[in-house]
Amino acid sequence: MKIVVDGRESAAAPRHRAVFAYLLVNVGRVCSADRIIEAIWGTDPPDTARSQIHAAVTAIRKVLRETDAAQVLQTRSAGYVALPEPGQFDLEEFTSRVGVGQSLVGTDPEAAVAELRAALALWHGEALADLNADYVAPARRRLQDKQLATFEQLTEVELGLGRHEAVLDELAAMVTANPLREKLAGQLILALHRAGRQVDALAAARSFRTALAQAQGLDPGRAFVALEQAVLRDDGEPATRVTAHTEPVPRCANFLPYDIPDFAGRSAELEHLLAPLTGTAATISTIDGMAGIGKTALAVHTAHRVAARFPDGQLFIDLQAHTIDRQPIATDAALEILLRQIGIPAERIPQTTADRGALWRSELAGRRVVAVLDNAVDADQVRPLLPGGTDSLILITSRRRLVNLDGARALSVDPLPARDAVDLFDRIVGERATAEPLAVLDVLHLCGFLPLAVRIAAARLLHRPQWTVGYLAGRLRGERRRLAELSTAERGVVAAFNLSYRQLRADGQRMFRLLGLHPGRDIDPGGAAALADISPDDAEMLLEDLLDVHVIAQYEPGRYTFHDLLRQHARAIVSADESDDARTAALSRLFDHYVHTARAAVDLLFPYSADHRQPLPSAAAQVTTLDDTEDAAEWLDAERENLIATAAYASNNGMPAHARDSAETLRPYLDGNSRHSDAARLHQVALLASRQLADSLGEARALTDLGWACWRQGDYEWATTHSLAALRIARASGDRYQEARALNTLGNVAWRKRDYDEARRYLRDALDLANRLGNRVGEAHVLGNLGMLLGADNNQYRNAREHLDRALALHCEVGNQRGEALVLNYLGSLCRRNDLLDEARDNHSRARDLYRMLGSHGDEASALNGLGETAYTAGDPGSAVEKHSTALALAEQALNVPERARANDGLARAYRDLGDVGRAREYAGIAMSLYADLGVPEAGDMRAFLDMLADSD
Repeated sequence: MKIVVDGRESAAAPRHRAVFAYLLVNVGRVCSADRIIEAIWGTDPPDTARSQIHAAVTAIRKVLRETDAAQVLQTRSAGYVALPEPGQFDLEEFTSRVGVGQSLVGTDPEAAVAELRAALALWHGEALADLNADYVAPARRRLQDKQLATFEQLTEVELGLGRHEAVLDELAAMVTANPLREKLAGQLILALHRAGRQVDALAAARSFRTALAQAQGLDPGRAFVALEQAVLRDDGEPATRVTAHTEPVPRCANFLPYDIPDFAGRSAELEHLLAPLTGTAATISTIDGMAGIGKTALAVHTAHRVAARFPDGQLFIDLQAHTIDRQPIATDAALEILLRQIGIPAERIPQTTADRGALWRSELAGRRVVAVLDNAVDADQVRPLLPGGTDSLILITSRRRLVNLDGARALSVDPLPARDAVDLFDRIVGERATAEPLAVLDVLHLCGFLPLAVRIAAARLLHRPQWTVGYLAGRLRGERRRLAELSTAERGVVAAFNLSYRQLRADGQRMFRLLGLHPGRDIDPGGAAALADISPDDAEMLLEDLLDVHVIAQYEPGRYTFHDLLRQHARAIVSADESDDARTAALSRLFDHYVHTARAAVDLLFPYSADHRQPLPSAAAQVTTLDDTEDAAEWLDAERENLIATAAYASNNGMPAHARDSAETLRPYLDGNSRHSDAARLHQVALLASRQLADSLGEARALTDLGWACWRQGDYEWATTHSLAALRIARASGDRYQEARALNTLGNVAWRKRDYDEARRYLRDALDLANRLGNRVGEAHVLGNLGMLLGADNNQYRNAREHLDRALALHCEVGNQRGEALVLNYLGSLCRRNDLLDEARDNHSRARDLYRMLGSHGDEASALNGLGETAYTAGDPGSAVEKHSTALALAEQALNVPERARANDGLARAYRDLGDVGRAREYAGIAMSLYADLGVPEAGDMRAFLDMLADSD
C-alpha cells in the first residue's frame, strides 16, 4: 500500500500506512479508536495502542497536508473517517468502473470490456502489500476476490465476443496463480477448446480435478463436469453456457417495471443480492424495510441488472400489501398472474389454488426466470409462490421482516448513506445542486436520507426554477410542515406512513403513537412499559412487532428508535388522537420511571453519598430492577442521553420537579464518568426548574453542582460565579452541606490560580463544616485538596502527607474508589516533587488502574500525565512521551481541557529533551493556548518555555 505525493512515494511508517489503509478499506465509514485498535492488533493490543493510533493519524495528516488531499482524513465525534474525492482513491475508481462495466454487459459488450479492463489496470501487485496488521489478511482476500471476479466477468464477455485466442495467455497465467478457482479453470478449458486445442483443454481439466482433490478432497461441480464432457465429445460448442449472461438474450416475457435511470447507491445491497447467483438451485432473497426506503426500486434494478442471466422470463407482481385503497392479492389470483406471465394460456390454468401452485412449480422446474414478488403481506402470502427445483431468482419485497420464510436470504434496507443520497439528489436536480453542496446536505438530513423523501424534495426543487436548495432546506426545517412538504399530488411520505400505521393492531397503534411523546433518542421495554402503562414483557412484544414491520428501528440489542420522519409522524398522530390528560399521564409515568430507576442505579454505584440525596416522591410507574453495580452502570450508560433530554423537556413543559430531581440524582454518575458537559447542561436545567418552583434549597444545590461542573471543565470564571451565588443562598437558607461544597469548589479554583492563601481559607472553612456535619465523604475530599495545596510548598511535605493519608483512609473506609484514586494521584504528585520517584510511580499507577476499572477516562488522563511527569523527572523523556500521548488521547476523548493542556505541556518538555525542537515548539504552543483559555498562570510558564526554545535556535 502506497501513499504517493506529487509522484513520489511518501516515507510514512508501516504502522501509519496500516492505519490509513484500514480507514480507506472502510471508506466513508466512521471508525472508532477501539475499532482501529482491534483491526491493527486483534485481541491483544499494547498499552500504548491508543496513543499509537493518535500518532499515526497525526503523521498521515502531515503527509496529506503536502498534497491536494488534505481533507481525505477527517475526525468525527465517534472516530476517524476517510473521505477521498473522486479520482483520489484507486479502489473507489475500480469499484465504479466495474459497476459501469457490469451495467453495459447486456447492451454494449465492447464498452463493457473497455471499462472492466480499465478497472483491472488499476491493480499493481498484491493488495495491501507490505502491511502487517490483524485486519490485512482477510481484507486482502476480499480485495483479491473482487479482482478475480472482475477478471472472470471480463473473460466471459471476451469469450462471448469470440476472442478466445486473445484471452488464452491471460487465462493461463491466472489459473496458474489460482489453481482452485473453478470458474477460471472452466473458462480456460472453454477457450482452449474453441481454439482447437482439445488435448490441452482436457489436460487443463485433469489438472484442476487433481488440484481440487488434493487440496480439498472434493470433485468439481456439475457445470464443470458438463463442460469437461462436452470437450471430451469434441462438441463444436459445449452445451455448458459458461458465458450465458453475455450472449444474445432470446426473446422472452419481460414484465419488469421501468428501471429508473437515476438509481443511485446501494452497492452493498446489490452485492448481497448478486452474490449467490453462481449455483444451480433457486435463489430466494427477501428485501424488507420501512415505507419509502426504496425496496421496490432496488429489487427492480437488481432484476434488470441480471435479466440476461435469466433468459426464460423476467416477471413482476405487486402483491398489494401496502397499496392505498387496495386489498392484498389472494394467492390463487397471484398464481394466475404469474402463470400468464410465463405464457400459460387461460384454458390451461387450473381452478384450485393447490393445482395452480403445482403447475407453477412444474413450469419453473425447466426454466431460468427472475421474478420480483413486490409488496408482500407476510411469509404466508408468498410461500405458495416459491418455485421448487429451478435455477431461478426470486426477489421478494415487504415492509415486514419475513422471518418464517425458510431458506431465504434476508436483506433489511436502511436509509441511504450520505454520499449515495447526494448522488441521487444531484442526478435529479443537476447543476443547481452542485452549486450549493452544504444546502444539499441540509435537505438530505431533513429528509432523513429516506429515498422517497429525497426524490420528492428533489422533484419539488426541479420543477420550481425560482427556488434555491437553501430555500428548500428552509421550508423543510419547520418540523410541523416538513411532512406536508414531502408530498405531491401522486405520492407522499405521510400517505406511505399512514398505510403502515393503519395496518397495525390497535395495541400496536397505541404504542406507536405514544412513542412519539418520548423526548429522547431511543427507548427500552421498561421505558415503553411506563409510557403505555403495561408490563415490560407486553411492551417488548409490541416493540418487536413494530420492529418487524419497520415502523421503528433497532441499532442496539434491546433498544428501539424511530427514523426521524416516522418520529414526526408519530408525534402528529399522538397530538391528534390522545387527549392532553392522556399525554401528560403517559409522560409522567415515563419520567417517574426514569428518575426512580436512575436513583436506584446511582445508589448502587455511589452508596457512600446516598444519605445526602433528597428523597423522591412515590413512583407512579414501574421501576426497572437492577441486580448489581454492573446492571446499574449499563442502564445509566444506555439511558444517559434520554435522562438529560427528558429533564430538559420536563423543565420546558410544566414538570420542573422532575428536572430538578433528575439533576440531583445523576450528579455523582456524570461527574464520576467525566461527563462534565452533560452535567453542566443538566444542572443549568435544574437551576431554571428550581427557580420556577421557588425552591431556594434546590437553587443552591443546582448552583453548587453547576459550579463544580464548570471547575471540572476548566471554566474557572463561571465556576467562581456559580459557587459564590450558591454560597450566598446556602448561607441564607442554612444549608450547611451545600455551603461546604461551594467552599470546596472555590478553594479548588483559587489553588488552580496559585492564590494559595485564599485557597487555604476556603478549604479550611469547608473542612470545618464537613466535620461539624459528620460528612465523612466531604471531609475526605477537602482533606485531599488541602493536602495537594500544602504539597505545593516544598517545606510542607510532612503536613501534606498527613492530610493525604487521612483522606485516603477515609475514602477507603466509606468505599469511595474514585476518591481513593484521586488521593493516590495527589500522593504521586507530592512524592514526585520530593524526589520519591518509585513511590510516585506506584501511586500514579494505582490511580490509573482504579480510574480505568471505573471507566473514568478523563481522570485516567490525569494519572497518566502524572506518570509522564514522573518519567520526565527520572530522566526518561521517551517514556514521558508515551504516557503523555496516551493521556492526551484520553483527555481529548473526555473533553478534559486542563488535562489536555497538561499533556501538551509534558510532551513539549519531553521532546525538547529528545532534541526534537520542532515538535517541542508545536506542543508548547498548544499548551500555552489552552492554559490561556483556562486563565491560569501556567500560560506564562509556557510563554517563557517558548522564548527559551527560540533562544536555543
